[in-house]
Amino acid sequence: MDYSKATLDEVFSLLSTSRSGLTSEEAKLRLEKYGYNEVKEKKESPLRKFLSKFSAPVPWMLEVTAVVTFLLRKYDDMGIILFLLIFNAIVSFVQESRAESAVELLRKKLSVQASVLRNGEWKSIPARELVPGDIIHVRLGDIVPADVKVIDGEVEVDQSALTGESISVERKVGSLLYSGSVIKRGEAYGVVVNTGVNTYFGKTTELVQSAKVQSHIESLILGIVKYLITIDVALVLLMSLYSFLTGVPLTNVLPFALVVLIASIPVALPATFTIAMAIGALEMSKKGVLVTRLNAIEDASSMDVLCMDKTGTITENKLYVIDPIVIQGKEDDLIRYAVLASEEVGEDPIDKAIINYAKEKGIKVDFSKRKSFTPFDPSTKRSEGIVEENGKEIKVVKGAPQVVGSLCGMTDQIKDVVDKLALRGFRVIAVGKGEEEKLNLVGLLPLLDRPRKDSPILIHELKDLGVSVKMITGDNKAIAGEIAKEVGITDRPCAISDVKEGKEKVDECGVFAEVFPEDKFFVVKSLQSEGHVTGMTGDGVNDAPALKQAEVGIAVSNATDVAKAAASIVLTHEGITDIVDAVKSGRKIYQRMLTYTLNKIMKTIQVVIFLTTSFFVFRFFVTTPFDIILLLFANDFVTMSIATDNVRYSKSPEKWSVKPLITSSAILSSMLVLEGFVGIFISFYLGLNHIQIQTFVFDLLVFSGLFTVLMIRERKRFWHSSPSKWLSLSIAGDILVISLISVLGILVTPVPFDAVLFALGLAFTWMIAMDTVKNFVFRKYNL
Repeated sequence: MDYSKATLDEVFSLLSTSRSGLTSEEAKLRLEKYGYNEVKEKKESPLRKFLSKFSAPVPWMLEVTAVVTFLLRKYDDMGIILFLLIFNAIVSFVQESRAESAVELLRKKLSVQASVLRNGEWKSIPARELVPGDIIHVRLGDIVPADVKVIDGEVEVDQSALTGESISVERKVGSLLYSGSVIKRGEAYGVVVNTGVNTYFGKTTELVQSAKVQSHIESLILGIVKYLITIDVALVLLMSLYSFLTGVPLTNVLPFALVVLIASIPVALPATFTIAMAIGALEMSKKGVLVTRLNAIEDASSMDVLCMDKTGTITENKLYVIDPIVIQGKEDDLIRYAVLASEEVGEDPIDKAIINYAKEKGIKVDFSKRKSFTPFDPSTKRSEGIVEENGKEIKVVKGAPQVVGSLCGMTDQIKDVVDKLALRGFRVIAVGKGEEEKLNLVGLLPLLDRPRKDSPILIHELKDLGVSVKMITGDNKAIAGEIAKEVGITDRPCAISDVKEGKEKVDECGVFAEVFPEDKFFVVKSLQSEGHVTGMTGDGVNDAPALKQAEVGIAVSNATDVAKAAASIVLTHEGITDIVDAVKSGRKIYQRMLTYTLNKIMKTIQVVIFLTTSFFVFRFFVTTPFDIILLLFANDFVTMSIATDNVRYSKSPEKWSVKPLITSSAILSSMLVLEGFVGIFISFYLGLNHIQIQTFVFDLLVFSGLFTVLMIRERKRFWHSSPSKWLSLSIAGDILVISLISVLGILVTPVPFDAVLFALGLAFTWMIAMDTVKNFVFRKYNL
């Protein structure tokens, strides 16, 4: 039911109520029918969240592999696979739980009380117990507890948390007050028409719960696995056919074929990504950026469009006096009269703006000379005071230009000035003074919700990082355009209606004006449909659906609880420059994950092609299936420390593209396959037997993997930057452990110490030679 268009009599009839309110019995029955006046949060059980970590492409592959290894009685292999599967799930669950715990601290709700007429008496009750049909009273400073139809009185309400409007709006008899808005002036009585999820606030929250963003990481992993599995299945079929033709027993080939398939699964990729993002989240929290959804860090690196809500984000959501217009006398007199017509202590934003301006200018006002004061009345649209001046009593008046102008007989003279200022986004207050019968217009005070000082700097830095900034506002196109120019947004302003009708392309608009709350959600989805990784900043309830839908939803420090709960990143410091740190941090994490992904693809291609082709050439398996499982474990242990590596952020948005990753990795992997064959010939030279060759090849593959990490972690020559402490220690520790177990024969066949040194020397020398080829490949594929 659209109560905004219904008459009061129709509303009373529809809700079966009257100006006398409800009885306690009626309220109790309605509470059972409509439920509490609250929006319940949907929560998933911790057990279900943990179990969900086993339901994704990579876990499915590991689970199938574990079953197959069990059926083949390869219990050691199965144990390692299950360990990695459970380890991935625990790491992901723990890190996400930590982030959610932090969000819970942000979701503390105020216990709002409401003044309600029950049983013919006024009483204060918790707002959650209100029901449709209740008669309530609201006044200055109150938070409107439900959607209310005004039946008596006039008020000005701040709806910025709901609609994004920075300027208070007037609401008279017959108007609707929305739940969550704040009374700034006056008082009113009203009938409750909607509660809970049926309120404007509640419907917005329901939209938040329906919003969902696609996981780019999951798509990436699935794309990589698809390519690797295709390669591996083809090689396994060739191996099986070859063994059949040469008489090699299938029982020898099958376990090895299974291990080759296992090697193609990026087992530690989800865990490494989670660790990298968790470490990044910790780093960002130290800078005042709280990450509530870990994937948002990776998305921040790819974000190429950032939609910024104007009110409270680009602007301060606070009025300031800008360039007073003096019509009679001096500016100091104009300001002093305006202050004397203001309430010295109160929450009125206009009065506060005028008093603050006087303080900034050092204009002292003696309130002891004010004999009487009449606060602003929405019905008269002015406030006034009687002041003693030069031994005489004069009246000072402050209010709407058309009202004060009429009292001073100058309405027509100031109309054009007021209209031009309004087009630029100014709210204008007129000030008059004089005797009761004759007032003179002293001047005009333009008021503006001005941009934050850091907004132009932020927008400039984001542009330098390749991020297009778009402003979203409920203001008209002219006002929006003026604010946009001031902060450095140069693309043209567009009315949202023109965009929805197809007259304007969403990509080409720098400003979306005349926007309603649901339109923000539309803008984000439209940009996503055009292929953009989209960010959205905001502070109000009206921003929440768009914050949830965006890949990178950013709630500013003064945001409402609903906005913070919907966002994936919450700023805890005043201002919005921390957004730049979030982008830079995201891009650093991307570089770490890119290193790991390249390394994983290269090692997978190296292992499966080398083992398959060496089987064709030498007619025996140059290493054992268990050695390959051990190799994967040893390499993944080290490569997880890539999450801590020292990296540089890029100057443009990052984009995951599977094909270039696979192609560049395949080129470099071909050199690693050649390295393996060189290693086998060295093992022949060293006089090793077949089972010793298997350990030698195992050592070579491990050492080669470690030095490959050192090579590809740096996009230039490998010596241009040093690895992090943890990565360095992990590599050194891995070399030591693998050398010891190889010499001592722990888990593998023992080999002489000089064979281990030969494997280590070959891997390091080969890495230096490959580094030049790597530079060429990385430049070609923009890695």
